[in-house]
Amino acid sequence: MTDTLLYAPDGAVDATLISPGSSSGNAPRSASPASPPLTTSLRTTVLPHVEWRDAQPHVRPQERERFEELSELGQGGMGEVILLKDHDIERTVALKRLPEAAEPGHVLRFVEEIRTVGQLDHPNIVPVHDVGVDARGRYYFLMKHLQGETLEAIIEKLREGDAATHERFTYPVRLQIFLGVLNALAYAHRKGFIHRDLKPANIMVGPFGEVTVLDWGLARRLESASATSPASPGSSTRRPEEDIARRTQQGSIMGTPLYMSPEQARGQHDAVDVRSDTYSLCVLFHEFLFLRHYLHDRKSVAEVLEGVQNQRPSVFQHGARQSHQAPVPAEFIWFIHKGLAKDPAERYQSVDTMIQELRGLMDGRIHVKCPRTFTKRGLHEALRTVETHPRVFLAVAGLVATLVWAGLFHFLALLFG
Repeated sequence: MTDTLLYAPDGAVDATLISPGSSSGNAPRSASPASPPLTTSLRTTVLPHVEWRDAQPHVRPQERERFEELSELGQGGMGEVILLKDHDIERTVALKRLPEAAEPGHVLRFVEEIRTVGQLDHPNIVPVHDVGVDARGRYYFLMKHLQGETLEAIIEKLREGDAATHERFTYPVRLQIFLGVLNALAYAHRKGFIHRDLKPANIMVGPFGEVTVLDWGLARRLESASATSPASPGSSTRRPEEDIARRTQQGSIMGTPLYMSPEQARGQHDAVDVRSDTYSLCVLFHEFLFLRHYLHDRKSVAEVLEGVQNQRPSVFQHGARQSHQAPVPAEFIWFIHKGLAKDPAERYQSVDTMIQELRGLMDGRIHVKCPRTFTKRGLHEALRTVETHPRVFLAVAGLVATLVWAGLFHFLALLFG
């Protein structure tokens, strides 16, 4: 589960930030903690018990607690995620629950996540089943229990050179996973929502290649942009960098520093639109292919925010230096290069455009940008000629072979007299 910090500590470079002074959404921040309802209704089963006796079904009422807690799936500043057994439907579900006396900003983000995801019905977005408040006054919602691991965990295994992980997550498989993420965001954008916190920790990959985009707590509608506010450096609270490396910060700066767009890093919320998501998607894609973040050498929040705004990734230098894998294909390096433009006008203007471009590259429609892309484009065109005009290809190939042999014969004749 993605953790959340109310006050951004120094060094929280890929944490989701909440700087003091503003809330996560457009509603005003309350001066006191949220007060849950004083009474709650117990969740009990409604389906009867059915058993067979003497080859006949017998039905009798059965009332028991519907949900049984099995184990903890994750925990952080925004609460916890618990694995439950649903005794009515006989399935496991995940429960995301706020802590007692949660901060108003956390409650606001929690409510916004529920209502956002509730409007997004897509196979690459985790569905919300129900909401409620437990006997201790803690707000919760129920969602599909996802099997698998986060993209963050997968990248870490790839970075460590795990052979089984590299065998499973080849470049073509990684492209399909990234397309799943793009499909989810294209749908959300068409519905009028931007995510604003895309990062490997918020992507789940299932055992059969299922891709799910998680944590929509920072999402907002495009027509409700908040006013521009200056970036806040956060408070002086300190925690170990490795322990706070992948949490989200909200407030004057909303998002995760290592994965936010330049306009997010400047705190320009009115400039944040779908192109901010396309930038974050390309940062994620860069790390998934290269197995390192382009700002991996920057440690503090201030250093990262400066790099996000000013440092253009050296994707062409990284392309050939891969210790555990083959070089990243050149056509995808150029794809990432365009997507990481600091100026929003120079990036991909929509996720739909990214999908169209990526599918074209996967089909061999490669733009000639360098010697590698020129060679691959030529090979693709030659192979396509084999499929569409085999006789023409054979004739041309025969002519080329004849010319080569003739040239070789002439050279040997001159050489040996």
